[in-house]
Amino acid sequence: MQTPRRFLPPTAQLAAFEAVARTLSMTEAARELALTQSAVSRQIRALEDQLGAQLFTRDHPALRLTAGGEAYAREIRDALRRIGQATLALRANPDGGTLTLAILPTFGTRWLAPRLPRFLSAHTGVQLNLVTRLNRFDFAAETVDAAIHFGHADWPGTDQAFLRDETVVPVAAPELVARLQIGSPEALPAAPLLHLASRPDAWETWLTTYGVAYSAVRGMLFDQFATLAQAAISGLGIALLPRFLFHDELAQGRLCVVLDRPMTSRGSYWLCWPPDRASYPPLVAFRGWLQTAIADDPRADL
Repeated sequence: MQTPRRFLPPTAQLAAFEAVARTLSMTEAARELALTQSAVSRQIRALEDQLGAQLFTRDHPALRLTAGGEAYAREIRDALRRIGQATLALRANPDGGTLTLAILPTFGTRWLAPRLPRFLSAHTGVQLNLVTRLNRFDFAAETVDAAIHFGHADWPGTDQAFLRDETVVPVAAPELVARLQIGSPEALPAAPLLHLASRPDAWETWLTTYGVAYSAVRGMLFDQFATLAQAAISGLGIALLPRFLFHDELAQGRLCVVLDRPMTSRGSYWLCWPPDRASYPPLVAFRGWLQTAIADDPRADL
């Protein structure tokens, strides 16, 4: 439903309000906006008149936001930020075709980024913006067209396209592998194990898959695969890592497979997007290219 125009104050009034709310100073806001102090004051009064509510308490010389003004400032600040981002995107690509994609840090830097030049060369009209996200978010609240997600097809309010499954394997630095001399899965619970915060039960699942009894599984905790892998390379412990993302470290001998006992992770990689963006041409082009690139990847079964 379209918002009635009477609920849409002029942008100049909103910009003046945001500046005063942030600085709590008419003088500072006027300097920032290149206006006179009286002009800023008039903008604030006009906005209060339109809203029918007081936004500031004026206890000279102090200026304070009312409770309603503080809540309104948070919303207006976010709205102005989104307008600014949309303006920058349009200026960067005035013919349209901007695609903003949220990516998982390790998948994005190790698998996706090296392949993006192929997509961009085939779709020269698309301006691609990337942001990293570890957790799910609200598409309605963020200026993102789509997101690459690991888990299940259970992101409410979105459409999803399956990308690929993931196989993990226990790996460690060669020196640690030589020192521990692990010959069977039963020896793993006593070894230093490294954990990923977003998959806290991965080691328990692996041990159960291979019939290993354990009382507790402890070890260092990391928030991203990249730092987890670096800890393993440094000899701090054994990590469960996806082969397709760390193929180079394994090929170079910086990491070694401790036991060749792979496990298919419970989650999968998905491309998710809000339904109202389903037919957006840059997203349609990217979705088709991404699925083809994954299907053609020689490491797709790793």
